Amino acid sequence: MIINTGNRTDIPAYFSEWFYNRIKEGYVYARNPYYPSQVTKYKLTPDVVDCICFCTKNPQPMISRLNELKRFGQFWFVTITPYDKDIEPNVPNKEKVMESFKKLSALIGSEKIVWRYDPIFITEKYSLKNHLEAFEKMAKNLSGYTEECIISFVDLYEKTKRNFPGVREVSKEERHIIGKEFVAIGNKYNIKIKTCAEGYDLEKFGVDCSGCMTQNVIERAIHCRLKVPKKKTSREVCDCLLGNDIGVYNSCIHGCLYCYANYSKDIVKNNFRFHDKNSPFLIGNTMEGDVIKEAKQYSYLDNQITFFSFDNI
Repeated sequence: MIINTGNRTDIPAYFSEWFYNRIKEGYVYARNPYYPSQVTKYKLTPDVVDCICFCTKNPQPMISRLNELKRFGQFWFVTITPYDKDIEPNVPNKEKVMESFKKLSALIGSEKIVWRYDPIFITEKYSLKNHLEAFEKMAKNLSGYTEECIISFVDLYEKTKRNFPGVREVSKEERHIIGKEFVAIGNKYNIKIKTCAEGYDLEKFGVDCSGCMTQNVIERAIHCRLKVPKKKTSREVCDCLLGNDIGVYNSCIHGCLYCYANYSKDIVKNNFRFHDKNSPFLIGNTMEGDVIKEAKQYSYLDNQITFFSFDNI
């Protein structure tokens, strides 16, 4: 099975010690975000966990202890954007994040780490021209350390509009320019441009619209074929393997204005107070009324076809 850590918060940036404690203990508890008394216990052992997927804006806190994950398959998204502290107030300096990216890539392999340049939005400060210039500068820096870059455009959820007043959707014309120019830049630096849950409109410019964390992507990262059971995805336009997330909404301290996972700064600040690095829960601990159920876990590895080369695909 696949364990996700990054759809609800940034575990590498803020909860790395807790995560390594959970790896040592071999299990984790995750609350259902909509029915909090429903708790799922996941085993964190390599006999049932084929790949651990991370999504972060700062992988640095995890790097010194990566050897503790050597028994597991890994896949990383690292988000690096051109936005300053007015948009991403607590994200580290982008040059430092890129250095961490390259360090991580050198340790685990470029096929296991993907750059995310998202979400894209247009303002007077972050103009179309600014995006094209910033993207090329970053692509040049990261060339050779990743094979793919995921782009997406800002989604105007109600919480996003409330926390980020004045933000607007990227127009179709702007999307086309970005798709076309980013592909040209990506070709220059050997980085494939991909989108996820953005439809197929940019496919005509050479953008790969098949998805960001599909079965093929995970297989390439762990060098193994998988037999993944078919199940209904949470998003009709998405074919990615997004289930089994152990994160918690309203717990990321980055404070990005466009974030869909945080409702408000006050709620995040309050929740963060209840983080205990020794708890099986990311936030808080066992509560009265909790119903804890063990997840049905088993390996997806195809034992008939294990290690293989992608050169012939």
